[in-house]
Amino acid sequence: MGRSRSFWPMGGGMNTLSLKIQQGLGRDPHGGEIFCFRGRKGDLIKVLWHDGVSMSLYLKRLEAGKFIWPDSQSGTAVPVSAAQLGYLLEGIDWRNPRWTQRPTKVG
Repeated sequence: MGRSRSFWPMGGGMNTLSLKIQQGLGRDPHGGEIFCFRGRKGDLIKVLWHDGVSMSLYLKRLEAGKFIWPDSQSGTAVPVSAAQLGYLLEGIDWRNPRWTQRPTKVG
């Protein structure tokens, strides 16, 4: 479903990330896969996806905690399931699905 890599520089937008996917991973950024990139601190992710018509770039920053990221021993992309991607985007540890940060404020 999705692919992630441990760390890549987060600078740039859709075109720069697409080029990194094509040249760095040897994958087609327009092939319908979802590509996730995590920032160095672990609190920011960018998600790039082409739906066959247009490219979308999604950015999310956690207020507290870090995104739990799949480990890649070789530095290559790691395939993740739809469920794992959902947990990842919510900041939940996909290896042991529980909330990593409990809300402390209401309203």
